[in-house]
This record gives sequence, structure tokens and C-alpha cells, in this order.
Amino acid sequence: MDEQTTINQLKKQVADFCSEREWDPFHSAKDLAIGAVTEAAELLEPFRFQSDKQVEAMMVDETQRQAIAEEMSDVFFFILRMAERYNFDLSESFQNKMSKNALKYPAETFRGQNHKAEDSSKA
Repeated sequence: MDEQTTINQLKKQVADFCSEREWDPFHSAKDLAIGAVTEAAELLEPFRFQSDKQVEAMMVDETQRQAIAEEMSDVFFFILRMAERYNFDLSESFQNKMSKNALKYPAETFRGQNHKAEDSSKA
């Protein structure tokens, strides 16, 4: 479905879902950011104390994959809702951030490396 669904369609689906439940009063930018972080912590929980080998096994177990997908969707819901509520263009923001990352982490310098750039400025 990823190939056929637009971000705008997902934002509308989230907006309709929340509108039907009259959730606008509960969805301030602060509350949505808290929700995203809370759900991200829930996404992280199954991986805690797991070896790389155990994590790879999780990725092929359908029950565990479904649980992980649900937590990913919860995080995505809050991101989509915040973007929809506060008129962020996620595609544009993502492309801009990737351009900044390409400058901060040039492939020639960072290929095969896993460390943060020494640049002290915020990207």
C-alpha cells in the first residue's frame, strides 16, 4: 500500500478519525509531541536487552512483526496528526532535512561508519 498511499491521504484519514471523536481539544502541539515520544518508547521496549541476533529473529516472527508494526503506526499517527493539525508539509520537511544530512554526512567521509558528525551546529 505504501506505493499507492500519499501522506496527504493519511493526514486526512487521521483528521477524520480525530474529528469524529472530537479530539481537537486534546491535541495541542505539546500533547502530540508527548504522544509521539511515548509511543516511540513503546516501540523501543521489545528490543531492550536483545542481541542483534535476537532482534533479527524478531524481524521474521510474524507475531512480533505485527506488534512492532502497531507501535510504529502509533508513532506515525502522532506525527501525521501534528503535521495535519499544524499544517506541516512532511514531504517538504523530509526532503529539506535529507539535503542537510547529505551535507553534514557526505558519503565519501561517512561510508561504512557509524558515528555522529563532529559538527557542533544543529542540522
